[in-house]
Amino acid sequence: MRIGFHTDAFNSAYWSFEKCLQWASDNDVHFIECGLIDGVSWIHGLGYQPHVALYEDPALLRRKMDRYGVRFSQVDAAYPLSGADGPLRGVPYVLKSIAWAAQAGSPCVDTTDGLYMPEGLSEEEAMALMKRSYETIVEVAEAHEIIVNIEPHGYFTTRPDFMARMLAFVDSKWLRMNMDTGNTFIAGQEPTEFLPRFIDKVSHVHVKDVSQSLADAVRGGQTGIAVSHCALGDGVNAQNIKACLAQLREHGYDGVLSLECEGAAGPMIEKSLAWIRATCRDLGIKLH
Repeated sequence: MRIGFHTDAFNSAYWSFEKCLQWASDNDVHFIECGLIDGVSWIHGLGYQPHVALYEDPALLRRKMDRYGVRFSQVDAAYPLSGADGPLRGVPYVLKSIAWAAQAGSPCVDTTDGLYMPEGLSEEEAMALMKRSYETIVEVAEAHEIIVNIEPHGYFTTRPDFMARMLAFVDSKWLRMNMDTGNTFIAGQEPTEFLPRFIDKVSHVHVKDVSQSLADAVRGGQTGIAVSHCALGDGVNAQNIKACLAQLREHGYDGVLSLECEGAAGPMIEKSLAWIRATCRDLGIKLH
């Protein structure tokens, strides 16, 4: 397996994407995941947001990343596709992201549904909308040979039966799943039961712990965590993460474990990095 991280960790520190590349290089981390911005944002333009805009040339960015010894594991285009505006706004965004990812050297593009049941739609209507959306998305993904991941993060995707139906929207090896240990847990699921059902489809993993206070306050009432304010190993999800890592090991998973936690300008994610390395060593997981 390989270790990476999501640049969401440095949202609150107002870092630029290049500063995240430097952090990765300094900490011997060679895979990175970031959000994609479709348009111009003043906070990003001033260098205070650790994500990448689609107007940035992907080939030139790839050259810059090569100088830091860092590659994309995934780019995040997770505009919710379950709502009425999913086909209008989400699908064009994901399609652009797929073509951009192919040039930037990112093997995966992350997608998801909305956090809540979409207003004005029934469950079946929302599922029908998403099926048509993913049919369009996967056609383009196949042409570019880019994996489109569905992440458990919303009303539908954190419910295993709906996730199973979504992963079957299209019969394609390019439609897969991004496992998230924190989102599944906070949604009231057991990550150690959620993962085995879909482990054949997993191509990318978000590793996220959950604090006791957050679990007490919202577990089962929310479907996702924007970013965990808890270092790996310090929360109530740590044993689940260890068990999930063991399940991935037994299945022969050789993809990226992408850390998702508050960076706090470094210390919290550095603590998480040390924990995941030590845990993988204890579990006999070889890291590349």
